[in-house]
Amino acid sequence: MSQIVKEQDWTTVIPGVDIVASMANDFRTELQNLIQESSGDICLDLAGVEMVDSVGIGVIIATHNSLNRQGRKLKVVNVAKDIYSLFSTMRLDRHFSVEPLGS
Repeated sequence: MSQIVKEQDWTTVIPGVDIVASMANDFRTELQNLIQESSGDICLDLAGVEMVDSVGIGVIIATHNSLNRQGRKLKVVNVAKDIYSLFSTMRLDRHFSVEPLGS
């Protein structure tokens, strides 16, 4: 389970592990429950995450879509250089905020 930090209008989710197929179902369920339980925006803090596979990207996109339908936002922060390049190449940074590690 991820570390969850709730602050005023934001809920920060810190998975602390790679977002890959083996953990994706539990992570998806965790995020969906969080979206239903909270009313603010969600920040996904990828500190400590070294890899995101295609299934993990699907979970992040689904989270963005669910929030977007409710007029809420997803922000992804502390993104490792390789993952940031992947998000940029896929143009995901045009749909939600993506901030590289150390910014």
